[in-house]
Amino acid sequence: MKVVLSYLKPYKWFALIALGLMLLELVAELAQPIIIAKIIDEGIVLKDFHVIFLWGCMLIGIASLAFLCGIVNTYFAAHAAQSFALDLRNALFRKIQSFSMTTFLKYPTSSLITRLTNDVQQVQSILFMSLRIMIRAPLAVVLSLVMVFFVNAKMAMILMIGTPILTIFLYIIVKNGSLLFGQVQRRMDRVNRALQESLQAIYLVKAYMRNAYETEKFNRIAEDLKLDTMKALRMMELMMPIMSFVLNVSLLLAIWYGAREVSMNEAQVGELVAVVNYALRITGYFGMFAFILNGFTRAKASSERMAEILVMEEGLEEEKSGTETPKEEFGTVRFKGVSFKYPNTKKLVLQDISFEVKQGEKLAIMGTTGSGKTTLLSLIPRFYEPSKGEIVVNGRNISDWSLKDLRNMIGYVPQKALLFTGSIENNVKWGKRMAEHREVVAATTKAQIHDTILNFPEQYKTRVGQKGVNLSGGQKQRLSIARAIIRKPQILILDDSTSALDVKTEAALWDALKDTEATMLVVTQKIHTAKGADRIVLLDEGKIVAIGTHDELMKSSKLYQQIASTQEEQVGDE
Repeated sequence: MKVVLSYLKPYKWFALIALGLMLLELVAELAQPIIIAKIIDEGIVLKDFHVIFLWGCMLIGIASLAFLCGIVNTYFAAHAAQSFALDLRNALFRKIQSFSMTTFLKYPTSSLITRLTNDVQQVQSILFMSLRIMIRAPLAVVLSLVMVFFVNAKMAMILMIGTPILTIFLYIIVKNGSLLFGQVQRRMDRVNRALQESLQAIYLVKAYMRNAYETEKFNRIAEDLKLDTMKALRMMELMMPIMSFVLNVSLLLAIWYGAREVSMNEAQVGELVAVVNYALRITGYFGMFAFILNGFTRAKASSERMAEILVMEEGLEEEKSGTETPKEEFGTVRFKGVSFKYPNTKKLVLQDISFEVKQGEKLAIMGTTGSGKTTLLSLIPRFYEPSKGEIVVNGRNISDWSLKDLRNMIGYVPQKALLFTGSIENNVKWGKRMAEHREVVAATTKAQIHDTILNFPEQYKTRVGQKGVNLSGGQKQRLSIARAIIRKPQILILDDSTSALDVKTEAALWDALKDTEATMLVVTQKIHTAKGADRIVLLDEGKIVAIGTHDELMKSSKLYQQIASTQEEQVGDE
């Protein structure tokens, strides 16, 4: 937990004040049995009402002090715990944002969500408990035993008989409980993943009437979580009856011995009352361990999962300082013998890819399904590193660019149009945060979505639902294109981003983009789109099988001819 607790450092004074108040509250509570003993032995037994009044007032004053310390302690403990959780959650989010795409593949999204939410909550709760009651419990036990020795050493020795047994027992419980709760958190990851997948595919679930199947699948996963949680909790619940048994036996022996001592005039009644009072407090605080250690073992498991993310050094996107780019190289992209395979796989997705795109050119990339088109484009912004060869952008190897400078030059439109909850204008401004409204209008006009937006009741203030659920596929694609255009990028990457557009709208889009100086790399399945490109790269099974214009490929490439003839037949059938 050392790594995770390091985020408490900025709030150490709040934590220390909370601990100080907690100690003061504890001392006030532990002084009360001694005062009660004084009232009994020097007041009630001797019938001295002045002593009873004096010590009674002192008892009320000490109880009031403990009450006040408890209230103020809660304020400082809550501030420290909540601030710590905020910094920890932000640190985890920043670290996750710095992951390379390769690292993202190692961690399911559901697991990362659990670490940012449930795991942080577990540690935050145990920290607050520590500053409020957790540290107080062992201190109360130790100091109560010390006070019992101060009152009557012989009865204290009898009371301590069960202490070594309980210490060993608690150590075993904590060790095994941590392992069990680690499994519980992993089960929680699976529950989150199942929920996430089901909600994302809600249209398919309903279309194929798979509600019952999804419910049954979720029930099985939730059942596993229940069983593991029950197993962990059952082990933790063993603490209470065993501790109660050991402590109550010790208490009975102490009372028996104390009564014997009182009957023989070896001890006073007040001493026996004080010892019993302290013994009951020890029993109560040991009983609190069942609750505290339950939270502690869960927090320990959660902290280890978060530390795994926080201490990660490899698999992160690295920033590098850049140099000026020669003007003659602006907007150029070169692939030189590039091969690539995904992590933990042996098969090459791309093999020996070489081509060049100059400033202002439009390159169409075509090929069969699974030929590596999307993977090829994802290498340019360095989502992944090439396994072999090099990619040169603006005259420099992309590994020599800082990620910020490299990606600032690129406008990227993914294959699946992704929008964010918010207004239409904010979604377009996502490409350029400080853009003015006129820039937004210019971008949407080029993307052929401006007139559509004006027909909405709230126009650019129209609320976009989660993932653009209230927009059509074509509208989402055009907004994604506008988001890329507003950046005024040197390199515009469109990964099959016009698949939902009709022929007329797509033609108007390409006409509007003619005056841009951006170099365009366009993945497409449409022959009429490829015709408008300066050159076409044809991929098959990760290899370039042909490069040229539409007319050249119609003469030299059988694969291209097959694609063209298939689409002509489809048009003819329509």
